[in-house]
Amino acid sequence: MASRAQPTQFSEWWWTVDRLTLAALGALMLGGIILCLAASPPVAARIGLDPFHFVNRQVLFLMPAALVLIVTSYLSPHEVRKVSLLVFLISLALVAATPYFGAEIKGARRWLVILGINIQPSEFLKPAFVVLIAWLFGESVKRPEMPANTLALALLILVVALLVMQPDFGQTMLIALVWAALFYMAGMRLIWVLGLAVTASAGLTVAFFTVPHVAQRIRRFIDPASGDTFNVDIATESFIRGGWFGRGPGEGTIKRILPEGHTDFVDPFIRFAAAGLAMLFGLQSTINMAVNLHLIPAKGMTLPFISYGGSSLISLAFGMGMLVALTRERPRALLPGAVVLGGSTA
Repeated sequence: MASRAQPTQFSEWWWTVDRLTLAALGALMLGGIILCLAASPPVAARIGLDPFHFVNRQVLFLMPAALVLIVTSYLSPHEVRKVSLLVFLISLALVAATPYFGAEIKGARRWLVILGINIQPSEFLKPAFVVLIAWLFGESVKRPEMPANTLALALLILVVALLVMQPDFGQTMLIALVWAALFYMAGMRLIWVLGLAVTASAGLTVAFFTVPHVAQRIRRFIDPASGDTFNVDIATESFIRGGWFGRGPGEGTIKRILPEGHTDFVDPFIRFAAAGLAMLFGLQSTINMAVNLHLIPAKGMTLPFISYGGSSLISLAFGMGMLVALTRERPRALLPGAVVLGGSTA
């Protein structure tokens, strides 16, 4: 079935894919189900749902997510760019429509109902945006005469403006950090570093004085006595009680009172895209864990493949599928930009 002697499409994929990465992603998905099984029944019971409501839905979301990951991992680098462009354009249009047609939840409009399914378009925008930016920065390295950096900056401003309209400052911060990291990899000058830092600080200051829930979260972070910090306090207590190794799946007790314990509590292009997707995954994980440890103000950021949520799970599968596709072993002749000369590559 996966013979090297008689290659098939599957065998070619199997022998070139990073199987360790696939195994790690599979373990994360399975771990997410186990932890959802441990944490979500008390939440479901408290709001009058079947105890395994969230578990059943997470398993349901996991099936298309696994399919998306595997199918995406078959793509060539050129196909990754084309698919990302298509997903980016569709997601961008949906993100632009969300403030006007989305349902308001906790003071923000981030969700659209399409064919009876709740979708958070910004989740799908992130990986597609990262791949497009990686392509632009890769082109700027190969062809300095192209205005690729200017276009990359324009796309960042457009995406940030649309996310701030929702408002979604967590996703904005995540996308801006990945963009800045890729820009640094592409040879960003120090003056750009200072300019981005000043712009980010100014944006945070404006948000503090103009968006009430942002100001409340920052005040609660600085002075816990200024507001309700129940979620963060309980999450911190769960770490203290669990110790270094926890009490085992299903054995914890804090979940019974935590309100939302099931959710958010080579070639230049290939190099940039793979690095960007890995940073997107890592930074999102870091932000989620930092919030739960009360190291930064609260953000509605899911823990990849662990937190409950269909949009997050499928979009992460799409992003990691592209990462697996880009890191597959390929002959140099099949890489973007390779030129064949006299039977060899250059």
